[in-house]
Amino acid sequence: MKKFRCKQTGLIFFPAFDWAISPTHPEREERLLYTRDQIFEEGIIDLPQIAEYTPTLASIHDIARVHFCIPQVENQITEAHLIAAGAAIVLAEQIVEGHIENGFALVRPPGHHAMRVVHGNRGFCSINSEAIMVEYLRRRHGIKKVAVIDTDVHHGDGTQDIFWHDPDVLFISFHQDGRTIFPGTGFSDELGGPQAFGRTINIPLPPGITDESVLYVVENLILPILKDFKPDFIVNSAGQDNHYTDPLGSMRVSAHGYARLTEKLKPDLAVLEGGYAIETALPYVNLAILLALAGMDYSSVREPDYRPERFKETPERAAQVRRSVEKILGCWQMRDQTPLDPKRIDGKYYHTKKDVFYDTDYIEENQLEKLRLCDDCAGHLVIDTRANHGCGKVNHALCLSIPFNACSRCVTEAYDLYEETRSSGRYNFVYLQDKSTDTFFGYDEGLRREWRTEG
Repeated sequence: MKKFRCKQTGLIFFPAFDWAISPTHPEREERLLYTRDQIFEEGIIDLPQIAEYTPTLASIHDIARVHFCIPQVENQITEAHLIAAGAAIVLAEQIVEGHIENGFALVRPPGHHAMRVVHGNRGFCSINSEAIMVEYLRRRHGIKKVAVIDTDVHHGDGTQDIFWHDPDVLFISFHQDGRTIFPGTGFSDELGGPQAFGRTINIPLPPGITDESVLYVVENLILPILKDFKPDFIVNSAGQDNHYTDPLGSMRVSAHGYARLTEKLKPDLAVLEGGYAIETALPYVNLAILLALAGMDYSSVREPDYRPERFKETPERAAQVRRSVEKILGCWQMRDQTPLDPKRIDGKYYHTKKDVFYDTDYIEENQLEKLRLCDDCAGHLVIDTRANHGCGKVNHALCLSIPFNACSRCVTEAYDLYEETRSSGRYNFVYLQDKSTDTFFGYDEGLRREWRTEG
């Protein structure tokens, strides 16, 4: 698969001027305006190594291929969300077709907290641009194995949830320990579902770590795992809130540290996620990442207040990080030995319960997830989801997902369950996402109406 080599790095800017959670919220258009000014003032955009592209809109079906948006995709997104996801798709296509070597989608809104089921906005995210782009590439370009490396200070719980049962997508997230920051997840024992065990790797890090520990994790854990997995395409969910001035995180990573991380990781595509130090971090970090992707000198990119002597790793934190790396590397080496909890097995299904809180929209969701344990494919997925929106409003839905490589038995069982449930009246909404044929069905019990989209 790929790789065509050329000398340009693709770039898309999309500040989303007409989308913000509120005028003073950290997630607003100013996040990218200072970066844009910095890059233009430095003349970077005019260099032959940089090729600027215009985004297009992702389609409603591109979203439905990944998410169950309740009641429909159109209820959960704005045009800005479609453009952000479309930007990632545009650059990814240019990369796999050999027109550019790699790319950086400097876009918002972010997306890595958006899970497979979407009842509202959580963690500033409604839909997951990276996941939408990955599934688009797999469907339209036949790419099989993808690695998603999340470098945001917050655990990429949405991306993890979407690919939890997918053995062909490796998800790696390093982040500030979930005991100290939203969303409170991302521990090292979260390793993937029974058909994809070990394809989820979480590296929770203690608050206060510096460039030294981040680069140690990359060199001694992430790169060896990537070498074993041999992905066809590498995505970096490029959250920049590990920076030492970020108001939401407690890490001490510099712009230079981010550039070195990028240089070592060599992602095919970086997509902006978090990062809320609008003036003191983002212009420097974004510029440094762009230069690293383009193979250019980034040594002069320094924050005005950066003093190397203030960023020495403590021996205690360094030792803690090394112990974690050793433990997690051991889990990776045991990845094919799936430990099934017999208490979760009910006949042919593997059950998992989870509670999800939408911190932006104050929605409480309860899920019962059932995976069909199949010897011939990854198995179809059944999600019973109930979301309490307050004021007596509760949405109850059944979501069925058929994987790309589904066997005929799993396909038949999923369609039979969809038809049976649709006529039962037990749910407000019933959905069937068939990735084997790239088809999506939805049924609204209140309107007694079915809709369908196809790729």
